[in-house]
Formats: sequence, C-alpha cells, structure tokens
Amino acid sequence: MQTRIIVVEDEPDIAELVRMHLTREGWEVEHYGDGAEGLAAVLAERPDCVVLDLMLPGLDGFQFCRDLKGRHGQEDLPVLVMSARSEEADVVCALELGADDYVVKPFSPRILVARVRNLLRRANIRQTDLPETLRLGPIALDVLRFEVTVDDERIDVTRTEFRLLQFLLERPGRVRERSEILEQVGGGPSLDRTVDVHVASLRRKLGAGSEWIETVRGVGYRAKESR
Repeated sequence: MQTRIIVVEDEPDIAELVRMHLTREGWEVEHYGDGAEGLAAVLAERPDCVVLDLMLPGLDGFQFCRDLKGRHGQEDLPVLVMSARSEEADVVCALELGADDYVVKPFSPRILVARVRNLLRRANIRQTDLPETLRLGPIALDVLRFEVTVDDERIDVTRTEFRLLQFLLERPGRVRERSEILEQVGGGPSLDRTVDVHVASLRRKLGAGSEWIETVRGVGYRAKESR
C-alpha cells in the first residue's frame, strides 16, 4: 500500500515545494491550506504522516496537535512541524503537544524528506517489531494504550516523557546519547539541555521506578538491565 502523507500549509509556494519533493519519493500527498480542514481529513483518512505548519487559518498548528494527539488511537501518528517560528519556547510547546519532530523554515527539502522518512521508519518499527508492553522492574509501559504504571499504579506522563521512556526501555542497558534521544523522541534546534529536564520530570513521576533510569555522565541516559 502506498504511503500517504497529509501536508497542512497555507502558503501555496511552500506547499507545492513540499508536495513535489515528497511525491518524488513515491509517496501520495494531499494538501490542505486550512487547519480545521486538515485535521478533519487526518481524522477521517488516517495518513501515515502529517507535515504541519503552525500559523494556519481555521486552527493553528498548536491546537491541531493538541486535538489530534488527545484522541485515542492517534497518539502514534507521526507529525512533523515545519514553521518559521524558531524560538525555543515554540519548539518545546509543539513537542510537548505531541509533535514528533520540528523543522525551521527556511529548510532544506532534502532534510525535510529525510526527517519524514525517519518518522515513517520509526512508526513502522514500533508497529511491527516491538511488544505491546515493555517491562523493567516495577515499570510497565503499554504501547497501544499509551499508559505507564509503576507497581501496577498508573502515572500521568506527557507524550514526550512517554516516548522518552519507551525509547530507553526498548534497549535496556544500552546508553542513549542526548542527540540520539532528541532524534528519536523529537528533535529541534539547540535543545540538548531539554532532554535533562524531561528526564528529571520523568524520574519524579516514576517514584520508586526512577532508579531504573541511569545517568551516564557526559553522554546521556540508559535503562538498567534487569537483575
């Protein structure tokens, strides 16, 4: 089945540029210039990936992410934000609302295509090769239900924290560099230090399970191997 991508962008020239480069990869591309119309199409058609501008008529990209990722069954739909807004606060907000990656305009079409390909690859791996529930010590992460429990008690985590924990639990014992975490959990310009913030928040929420997330000084983080 052909890969389908929905592009939500109100600037015709940029939309055409994106469409041209994505279709060259053999992907089917649909374009919407209005945020509300784009969201309705995504919910009705379930594409393989969404490429999303932030400043949109009808419904801005922030609200788009909030509405989409807040719906059951849509949490794992890859969303790549492309925006001229390059402030750290904008990037962090988009990622916290569920965006999986962030590209700042003006962007290289080759980089955009590579980022989309990476999101598609990650989504495919997680859908086909990984167990539905990842367990380590008292921690259990249900991939399909988007739930995390510690000693069978459910805890509330953000989408970024969920993806971070999932990435660590997928390969216990393997050190994940900060740059690698950003690439897999959600990238952005000059955001390495935000990984530490997300890990600190996640550890607080894990409580007794926090000891299973180790810091590797000067490198990154890893989940302990089961004893």
